[in-house]
Amino acid sequence: MGLASAPHSRSVELQIRRQDAPDTPPYWQRFRVPAKPDDNVVSVLRALRLDPVTVDGKRVDPVAFEHNCMEEVCGACAMLIDGHPRPSCSTLLSELGDVIRLEPLPKFPVVRDLMVDRARLFESLERVQAWVRLDGPWDTHERSPRISQRQWAADYLYSRCMGCGICLAACPQFGDEPAGEDGFVGPAALAQVRLLNAHPLGRYDKSERLHAIMAEGGLSDCGNAQNCVRVCPKDIPLTTAIGELGRQTTVQALKDLFGA
Repeated sequence: MGLASAPHSRSVELQIRRQDAPDTPPYWQRFRVPAKPDDNVVSVLRALRLDPVTVDGKRVDPVAFEHNCMEEVCGACAMLIDGHPRPSCSTLLSELGDVIRLEPLPKFPVVRDLMVDRARLFESLERVQAWVRLDGPWDTHERSPRISQRQWAADYLYSRCMGCGICLAACPQFGDEPAGEDGFVGPAALAQVRLLNAHPLGRYDKSERLHAIMAEGGLSDCGNAQNCVRVCPKDIPLTTAIGELGRQTTVQALKDLFGA
């Protein structure tokens, strides 16, 4: 039995904002695609790729988009769905109407159609040194650092970040255009500072990370809109991380003042 004749199937209209190249103007195209209620947005996009014909009968190039894990883990498929930044793999058609508007994730340069370049996110992670150095003067081989169950549970919440960029798309302080090294690093990078500063080995570089977010474009640029925590698909407590970092930077500022 084909998709169009399957029980409880329906037809949805996709209104897709397309762009052929980074330096070309965007335009809209409409498609009609058969789908089932338990399909997700990626499913209908994949079906459309097999027969990319607009509602007025024009055959066009397949719509470019990204997807990988299909399990809300990789973050590659994030886009604007009916005006809201969401992962398209975990957005079911049963949650949407018969007309679905798809646009590339804002705040990131468009590569083509629904594909964007998330380099800005990774540049922010680099600015705050969001990593753990395993080489150094401390011994990491004979005995692993001990972490309490309570601390592990608290830290795990932040380790779930998949780098989708959805929080940045919703953040009013994270601008549409790159602002160089002084631009706001965004909530994703700040949450990773909180995570790594609590890590037994990450603590060795805690002061460097705090100084990074105490500089221009860091913690003080957050306007506390709290959009990030509302849209995060992994329910990461981003505003809690920002609050904890506020206390950490205050302590660090006092240490700097008194030479501690």
